[in-house]
Amino acid sequence: MAPATPRLYFENAVGRLYEHPDGYALFQYNDGKRTLSELQGLLSHLRNVLERNRWYRFLTDQRQLAPFTPEEIDWLVGHWRDTAAQHPAGLYGAVVMSHNVFTRLAMGQIVQQANTATMHFRRFETEAEATTWLAQVG
Repeated sequence: MAPATPRLYFENAVGRLYEHPDGYALFQYNDGKRTLSELQGLLSHLRNVLERNRWYRFLTDQRQLAPFTPEEIDWLVGHWRDTAAQHPAGLYGAVVMSHNVFTRLAMGQIVQQANTATMHFRRFETEAEATTWLAQVG
């Protein structure tokens, strides 16, 4: 049996957002520079995909991601807290970690500050580990 093929939902300079047939959103960051408004655009579309499909799981592939700026970190923490508040049963985010140590450190800060009773981030080294966890929480 062929693996399920995600369907592209949105793309900009920051990355690509897919609807995965296994019932979760998948977004992959591009490498290179980005603006805060481009990052906000991608993650606003992620929120829309989750709400429209009534999903509570997503996978973010950060392997190519450049480090977040302090402004982006502040915005991301607020974004995830607000998004999780709209999912009282819980929101689960699997993060495939970046190769860049500074990106990893910034994501650690975001996870520490954004994890709440309804926001559950978990970090992984491989996509296979991340999808296995998503299947367990699904």
